[in-house]
Amino acid sequence: MTRFLPFPRVSFCLLALWLLLNQAVTVGHVLLGCVIALVGGRILTVLELPSTHVRRPAVLLRLLGLVAIDIIRSNLAVGQIILGFGRRQRKSGFVNIPLDMRNPYGLAMLACIITSTPGTLWVNFDAQKGLLMIHVLDLVDEAEWIRTIKQRYERHLLEIFE
Repeated sequence: MTRFLPFPRVSFCLLALWLLLNQAVTVGHVLLGCVIALVGGRILTVLELPSTHVRRPAVLLRLLGLVAIDIIRSNLAVGQIILGFGRRQRKSGFVNIPLDMRNPYGLAMLACIITSTPGTLWVNFDAQKGLLMIHVLDLVDEAEWIRTIKQRYERHLLEIFE
């Protein structure tokens, strides 16, 4: 079964996504979605992804809650910047953050978290040095950003993946 359907969850999600995007559950869409799901699952075998599993699901749920709160707060802060509230001089800049995490899934999740939060952007990760560079729209305190990424996100991701 794993040769025919190597990643069943991914294939199921691809099929569900196809049906949601087409907003129709017809025989043609289901068949085409099944083909896309099977091909998509087979393509992942070519990538030879390292296996992993979530070690602490409760921590993952807590992290998702923190990220949701941070995204809402960042949306409000960026909205205030765009609308011109608090007319102080704003300075954007780059912050280098030393990371202890090396798990590729943890790093990918951290990249998604940082990039999906308005006002921040994942710029570069130096795997040799373990140094992450992010861009911050309103950079007030560099040390605060380092503390936030390490304590709020990396600590949880280390618990989940390593």
